[in-house]
Amino acid sequence: MADAAPPSLALRAYTALARALALVAPWHLQRRLRKGREDPERWREKLGQAGAVRPAGRLIWLNAVGLGEVMALRGLIEAMGRADPKAQFLLTSSARSSAEVISAHLPARTIHQYLPLDAPGFVARFLDHWRPDLSIWAEQEVWPVAVHMCDQRGIPLVMLNARISAASAGKRRFIKALYRDVLARFQQLVAQDPASAAHLKALGARDVRVMGSLKVAAPLLQAKPDELARMQAMFQGRKIWVAASTHLEDEAVAMAAQAQLFASDPRWLLVLVPRDPKRHLALEMPFVRRSRETALAGQPIYLADTFGELGLWYRLAPAALVGGSFGPVEGHNPWEPAALGCAVLHGPRIANFTADYAALHVADAAQEVRDAKSLVSALMNRDDFQQMGLRGQSLVRRAAPLDDLAAQMLKVGHRG
Repeated sequence: MADAAPPSLALRAYTALARALALVAPWHLQRRLRKGREDPERWREKLGQAGAVRPAGRLIWLNAVGLGEVMALRGLIEAMGRADPKAQFLLTSSARSSAEVISAHLPARTIHQYLPLDAPGFVARFLDHWRPDLSIWAEQEVWPVAVHMCDQRGIPLVMLNARISAASAGKRRFIKALYRDVLARFQQLVAQDPASAAHLKALGARDVRVMGSLKVAAPLLQAKPDELARMQAMFQGRKIWVAASTHLEDEAVAMAAQAQLFASDPRWLLVLVPRDPKRHLALEMPFVRRSRETALAGQPIYLADTFGELGLWYRLAPAALVGGSFGPVEGHNPWEPAALGCAVLHGPRIANFTADYAALHVADAAQEVRDAKSLVSALMNRDDFQQMGLRGQSLVRRAAPLDDLAAQMLKVGHRG
């Protein structure tokens, strides 16, 4: 491999700032720890201190920012594992919620760690311990120091499933020189859609390929069979619908709709699954918390305030309102319910999943609802949710397997 390019002035400036901020990083993390935002057992991983032993042999390091991105990488890890039965995998992320959920869904031969903060000392400690043979970055966030230090050490870099909106690209234009330096260090860049590819090129990337989202090919979300049977018995006789991965804006619409539904027929039951179940929720209707195992009785809302159980709720309901679609988040992953045969409803703000929802709409496997009134209308008047779910499930099953992509990644990862 050719020697790494020297850092640009922009990268040197960023690195100097990161080195200075690293001095207060332990204090910052401990402050977050006191507020419950960091894992008390593993927060030092963000300082580059390994929480596990490096396995022997070839190690592929994959990084994603949040929960949805981490879960989407599982299919690729499984495909790479089939292509190279001796390969080991390191999966990193930043959010505590992603770690808590992925722990129940880790593919074989995979270790999860928190991504170290982007400062030279922390990244060097991380790379010294793990010594990855390939570094794969998913979606849109890359950390300049980590990318530069991988390049310096001759670790091949790939950006996969890249997604960047016009708004995000606009914000990054102010530091285009930094992005141009960082993006040039990747051996391969693969975008989810032509618009993302164009935005990356405008920021200085070269030779960006376009391939659909990895999320459609992710393994099914799991559910424990005995728990599924227990919840089916608990919900017997109720008309269930799910509001999943919700934020404040989604919850306002969902609860207004449930108030109307419940008033018309008390059999209606909303299973509310917040994106962050530890966030305070100002629910205006009676509810039961899953975490407290209280009897359901005739309550209108079942609050699923636990991590990593969407596979259970999507199996129990004929339709799900996918959150993040009524506010600035701009949508969450619709393929998870579709893969389980659950009809997909969503709000008007889905910029992060434009192409995904377009495919689901063409197949009549999803429906947009703009407010509580249209949500109530969809839930009360559509009698084809089962068929909608089957159409979405069919789309998922026809998705291209990831074996060819996995073989390409493993080829990039062969050094020397």
